[in-house]
Amino acid sequence: MSCQPGHVNKVYQWLINKQPCLLCDDPSHRSLALCEDCEAELPWLSGQCRQCALPMPNQQALCADCTDNPPLFSQVVTPLQFDFPVDTLISRFKYQQRWPYGRLLSALLVQYLTYYFDEGGQRPDLILAVPLAKRRQRQRGYNQAQMICDWLRKALGLHNPQQLLLRTRETVSQQGLSAKARRDNLHNAFQLTEPAQVSNKHIALVDDVLTTGTTCSTISGLLLKHGAARVDVYCLARTGKPHGLAGNIDNQ
Repeated sequence: MSCQPGHVNKVYQWLINKQPCLLCDDPSHRSLALCEDCEAELPWLSGQCRQCALPMPNQQALCADCTDNPPLFSQVVTPLQFDFPVDTLISRFKYQQRWPYGRLLSALLVQYLTYYFDEGGQRPDLILAVPLAKRRQRQRGYNQAQMICDWLRKALGLHNPQQLLLRTRETVSQQGLSAKARRDNLHNAFQLTEPAQVSNKHIALVDDVLTTGTTCSTISGLLLKHGAARVDVYCLARTGKPHGLAGNIDNQ
């Protein structure tokens, strides 16, 4: 008696991944919920500032801001520019609880970081999500940066000690503030619960979008003050507007 299934074609069809593309709704024909055509049309970053990843023609150059007033983090690692449709996906993930969009963009970041590490990029000792203020997290119900951090931790085997970095006071939205006002707004807004954990460590901060970089630079200063060896930033996308915010992203 044969123990092989009698309907090979049906079994084969069942094994094929038929999840739809989240952008066009056609079958993706892959484990990623994004078809190859839509993936090719995404606003991938090419030329960028080598420190803050601001889109610019020369891949190896520093932008004017990083030349005149360099941020305290060493490098931003991100695959995408904050343009359509990425800006829409992030906004819906962040404000409308459309978590599959965040999971998809995080999967693209995982692919990019895997390539980055394979090409000699330094793996961090710790990854930390940019924290939300308690009131903002109660209103939203979740911290999108922590969700991204969790997905990166599981996919890449990175260490994420939660509750190590806290936001200790409420701040007004960064949108529309001058550079000095942004820095003043974030003064003493963050705290480390166990500073010894960051000593001599390479740390990656995780956020959804990098805009001016003020928040990540402020946190980087705190980490470096307590002995961190290096701080990088991993994010889903980089806005091309360093002195203002794109769309509805409020950097919190």
